Amino acid sequence: MDKDVTGAQTAPSAAMPATSDDLFLGGALQMRQPKSGYRAGLDAVLLAAACPAVPGETCLDCGAGVGVAGLAAARRIEGLEVTLIEKQADLAALATFNIAANDLLDRCRVVCDDLSRPLSLIGGMAAMVGRFDHVLANPPYHSHGRGTRATDPLKDGSHAMQTGAFEAWARFAAGMAANGATFTLIQRAAALPDVLKALDRRFGRIRVLPLHARDGEPASRVLVQAIKGSRAGLEILQGRVLHISDSHAFTAEFDAILRGGGGLDMVSA
Repeated sequence: MDKDVTGAQTAPSAAMPATSDDLFLGGALQMRQPKSGYRAGLDAVLLAAACPAVPGETCLDCGAGVGVAGLAAARRIEGLEVTLIEKQADLAALATFNIAANDLLDRCRVVCDDLSRPLSLIGGMAAMVGRFDHVLANPPYHSHGRGTRATDPLKDGSHAMQTGAFEAWARFAAGMAANGATFTLIQRAAALPDVLKALDRRFGRIRVLPLHARDGEPASRVLVQAIKGSRAGLEILQGRVLHISDSHAFTAEFDAILRGGGGLDMVSA
């Protein structure tokens, strides 16, 4: 598969499972996504919030799914140009639909391809190799061979990847990023050693922000941000707590991010 699918409000294929229209950023972003299988949510919005872009810059959302992270960044940062790359055709079609539905056709596009392929073979990307100011990624959480595979192919493709595949994601991000660009990703905390190994010798000034569901609980996820070409060392930031104790309500900081569309500053965290 090797095509750019931007430019039309593409409807999902007949084989696509039923979809739902979901609101993000307090209703500022409306996204169509499958009702079953992998569904974007909290992680995608936090990833977008951590992107330190400014108007006029470029951003690449890797493994974008239906586009929540990339489009949330585009909605928050006026003038940001966003490219979404997604290998699953039905999800890429939904991402294209979502771009049009949110009136972002002037600065967002979708490339339907597999980021693990050599850069020279990925159609629609050649002109942007080494030129993106920011790269975002929400890699699958589970490796094939560890735990039970999902029976839903969309869920399996979004939640599972081959062991060691972080290397491919980091290689792709490094190839597409400009020197000095940021690479921001969100991942389960237990996968941090694999993430750091993949970033080694490609990125520096790595900042790790642990995310705790509630105060006193171990971090369940980490946000990791690194700079291409930097030689600065690793920094573990003070963790942040998502929920008010004994409640599903978000803290004021994260409510402002998830409902108000605010940013998450990892530089001064």
